[in-house]
Amino acid sequence: MLQISVLRDQTELVLAGLAKRHYPTGPADVAAILDLDQRRRQLQTSHDAAQAEANKLAQQIGGLMKAGDKAGAETLKTRTAELKQHTQTAAAELAQVEKEQQQLLYKLPNIPHTSVPEGRGAADNEVVREHGAKPALGPDALPHWELIKKYDIIDFELGVKITGAGFPVYKNQGARLQRALINFFLDEARDAGYTEMQPPVLVNEASGYGTGQLPDKEGQMYHDAKDDLYLIPTAEVPLTNIYRDEIVPVDRLPVRMAGYTPCFRREAGSWGADVRGLNRLHQFDKVEIVQITEPDQSYAALEAMLAHVEGLLQRLNLPYRVLRLCGGDMGFTSALTYDLEVWSAAQGRWLEVSSVSNFETYQANRLKCRYKVESKTQLLHTLNGSALALPRIVAALLENNQTADGIQLPQVLHSYCGFQKIG
Repeated sequence: MLQISVLRDQTELVLAGLAKRHYPTGPADVAAILDLDQRRRQLQTSHDAAQAEANKLAQQIGGLMKAGDKAGAETLKTRTAELKQHTQTAAAELAQVEKEQQQLLYKLPNIPHTSVPEGRGAADNEVVREHGAKPALGPDALPHWELIKKYDIIDFELGVKITGAGFPVYKNQGARLQRALINFFLDEARDAGYTEMQPPVLVNEASGYGTGQLPDKEGQMYHDAKDDLYLIPTAEVPLTNIYRDEIVPVDRLPVRMAGYTPCFRREAGSWGADVRGLNRLHQFDKVEIVQITEPDQSYAALEAMLAHVEGLLQRLNLPYRVLRLCGGDMGFTSALTYDLEVWSAAQGRWLEVSSVSNFETYQANRLKCRYKVESKTQLLHTLNGSALALPRIVAALLENNQTADGIQLPQVLHSYCGFQKIG
């Protein structure tokens, strides 16, 4: 959530940032928030003045009573009652104005970093770099949804029977490959200085608001209405919320956490090759890395996180590219996002496998995640990245490494899997 002081003091900067995002109602929303802020401050001033006068009169009433001036005391009591009614009315109106202002602030996305390129959609994202040679497959190469049938490692039909579309059942070497990748990613995160966490996969509404999934992505999350809990779309939500309403000691910064969870998203459901097989699922596994840093350290942390994810892809021998997302394609809460995509040889296209983002103070303001500098409380910066999401990694591993003799796995996974090839 944007800070009201930023909207008030840097209005033009905010409007320019919203325009870069192509956020259509930016000027109207900002104007409405600033109008409410002015009204809020007026009400607060009136409330405080009336309360101060009432406190002063209370002292005078005591003196008049001691002096035997009951008539004077009664006059002041009448005025005190009027002031009490005024403060109650002002407090109620103040609470309503603050609520309306908060709801409008929730609607505004984060302001893009200055390095974010202009653009409306994915076609306008900036290619930062590519790494690795794209494998050349023979004419008989199969896409991963055919390979998983050939080697009997993932069963989509069984998932439909048990649950529905988008919930595959992993089995045999497919299940062991999932477990191997999770362990590999977690071990690499631990070696990079991240503390491994195992958070809940259900979160309350406050957690959803804290990291910005609510109200922006409410329709994309699975919701248990009876207990008012949400299935997480990513481990970012519970991990970052560990520090909700916390003042983090400076000597504990930066906070680095990693966690494996299943992830749940309702957004899947379109048709075509782009979402076929493992390309888009309702439930999938992912290892997430999260950092909470001092503001002047966050962009160095972002580059380190990006390098960490690139290192994973290099060790898996997957050709990849790094994109800097444009203003119109960034997530709601992000100030700067890098996407990493791997090359899918059989499909002949790039598949997104990770997003690494800096949210600056946007999440921290919602979370009230702070630290103290010379006795002054300030907001921290939060960051997160996929390291990595499994489905499209598996798709690329299967397709890029297929041979007539089976699917040859990268060496780094041999000890984790207990086998060197599938088939």
